[in-house]
Amino acid sequence: MNHKKNIQSTYLLSPLALLISGFLSPTVLADDNDLEVIEVHGHAQNKHLSLGSSESLLSNLGVDFSAAGGVSNLPILNGLMGDRVKVLVDGADVTAACANHMNPPLSYISANQITSYKVVAGVSPISAGGDNIAGVISVNSISPQYGESSDLAWHSGYVSAKYSSIDNGRKLGVGARLASDTFSFNYQGSVSDADSYENGNGDVVLDTLYRAQNHSLTAAMRDDKQQLVIKLTHQKIPYQGFANQYMDMTDNTSYGAIAQYKRSFENSEFEGQVNWHSVKHEMGFFSKEKTGMMPMETDSQDISTQLKWRITLDKNSSLLLGQEYYNYRIDDWWPAIEGSTMMGPDDYVNINNGKRDRIAAFAEYVSQINTKLWLNAGVRIESVNTQVGKVQSYNDGMSMMDMGGMQSMAMSDTSTDNTIAAQNFNAGDRDKTDTVVDANLLINYQITNYDELQFGLARKNRTPNLYERYSWGVSTMATTMIGWYGDGNGYIGNPNLDVETAHTISATYIKSAKDDRWRLSTNVWYTDVSDYIDADSVRSFNSYDMDNTARNIFQFTNVDAILYGAKIDLSANIYESKQLGNWQLHANVTNTRGKRDDTNQPLYQIKPLQTQLGISQQVGRFENELSWQWVDTKSRVDNNSFENQTDSYSLVNLSSKATWDSLTLSAEVSNVFDEFYQLPLGGVSIAALKQDSSNGFEQLAGQGRSFNVSVSYAF
Repeated sequence: MNHKKNIQSTYLLSPLALLISGFLSPTVLADDNDLEVIEVHGHAQNKHLSLGSSESLLSNLGVDFSAAGGVSNLPILNGLMGDRVKVLVDGADVTAACANHMNPPLSYISANQITSYKVVAGVSPISAGGDNIAGVISVNSISPQYGESSDLAWHSGYVSAKYSSIDNGRKLGVGARLASDTFSFNYQGSVSDADSYENGNGDVVLDTLYRAQNHSLTAAMRDDKQQLVIKLTHQKIPYQGFANQYMDMTDNTSYGAIAQYKRSFENSEFEGQVNWHSVKHEMGFFSKEKTGMMPMETDSQDISTQLKWRITLDKNSSLLLGQEYYNYRIDDWWPAIEGSTMMGPDDYVNINNGKRDRIAAFAEYVSQINTKLWLNAGVRIESVNTQVGKVQSYNDGMSMMDMGGMQSMAMSDTSTDNTIAAQNFNAGDRDKTDTVVDANLLINYQITNYDELQFGLARKNRTPNLYERYSWGVSTMATTMIGWYGDGNGYIGNPNLDVETAHTISATYIKSAKDDRWRLSTNVWYTDVSDYIDADSVRSFNSYDMDNTARNIFQFTNVDAILYGAKIDLSANIYESKQLGNWQLHANVTNTRGKRDDTNQPLYQIKPLQTQLGISQQVGRFENELSWQWVDTKSRVDNNSFENQTDSYSLVNLSSKATWDSLTLSAEVSNVFDEFYQLPLGGVSIAALKQDSSNGFEQLAGQGRSFNVSVSYAF
């Protein structure tokens, strides 16, 4: 039975449909060929044409991204970003260990390593993951493949490369596998190197350059009933520019280990996993495109365990019981600079021995009640403890801070204010435990063979992260080091923050033609968030004394918020002939809104109305595609954050691909007409501001026309 799906058709399936297909598919531990795999354009896994960031893969499933670094953009689901989106890499929960979220979970895996992935926005089942209100993104690289002989021998390998003209980007991916009928060993690696890209006007978008490498080694063994997998990972990012942050990444070195065990019993299945991930992260300055002299360092460690037991109740229903434990530790300090009266003589301790521990238990019932009705219902209970140790400021004498080339942040607050803030913080309560309950109900009703109705209802919770609760500094310099929004503002933590609680309702109607030549899906959703973590202004500052360079200092606070939206997706076979092959049409429209209840102020970084239209052709070994994307004017903005409005724009992309038995070649022109546009979710360009302050905080611009070529050879 073949469970491989074409990515275009998968995109038109709702999250609930993906869950149903997964439930109805048989569970197989041993043979990777029988596992459900969602692949790019439906090609076999050994093509590995996708290299670098996983963003291009996930965008096809409706994920938006808030701009950050070249491999560190932050995913957004239904208008919610950051830690509100749960991202699992090979089932492991990795925490962003940075005050600016420069190392989010997706930055630790490259696209060529990913063998399957899925996105469940809004109403996700409780077994998919807790501690989120937006949904779950799950990417997987563990897919053991075995041979037919008892002798360990060469199984398969690949080499892939890609070049993009817009940023002189060079990407390389390699893989190699040894296997027998019971053992499998697999190595995968990638290297990415890119300069700062150019926009549609031919100008360099400063501080968007990066270099990264990822490596993984996976070993697996099996018998008829069980499988054990151990995976080791290593990542090295020597530098990565962040145009919309005041600092850059100057090093990110991580090591990880995952152990997965699965066993089948007569009427049940057991799955256990242990994860460990360690990161050493440094921020500073490395390029003339954004200069400075301030260092920041972070050490962190994630350890977690997940246990799941699925019990078959009858041929159509099962009960899944689970227990999870997550242990996160972080130290964040800013080393003193010798001889500096502003950054010394002591280290600035931002987070000291930070801890965030989660203990969760859940139960999930799944049933195919009859031929028309499918049900998923679950409850999850979590206890989350956050705490930090005592902190300290640089000294008692700093009155101003010159961040290396940027004009001095003249301010009324002094280092004395930070010293007093540290004393007050140390005297306060720095230990808090929250107990939360998640619940979901998912129903799928097959009205006819060609009409399907899906309904979802969920209550989900997210406990504040350590930076939201415990970032204690109050000076302009200290606060502008905190925040992952790319807005140029400063942020102060709030130890009294409550848990975000979201109630979401979602409905999807799917209609398909009797001859299966077209499929239409419409989805509407509504989310009411209690204690949404937003921020209120404490004061303003202006480093350049110009009308367009004012910013705010915020303190995180709880408010109530509402988000809602609608999506329409269409897929159709429009033409087929022996000479011209198969032609398909793909189209979608998405609109999202979000606002604060108390002020009706739009929430920050909500993408405006967008549409996409694509025509693809497959004839013989060739695939061609022409796509058009239109994004509306962004006029609904968060004025408190000084969020910029952006103009509407259209992008046209053209690609062609040819596949032989072991070789795949691809050529692409992105942004064919070299249109200049600003990213609605891009934040402001602090790098451009530091080079020329006359234009103020301009919105980050997108990439201009790029000629991209890729090649992948499997052996």
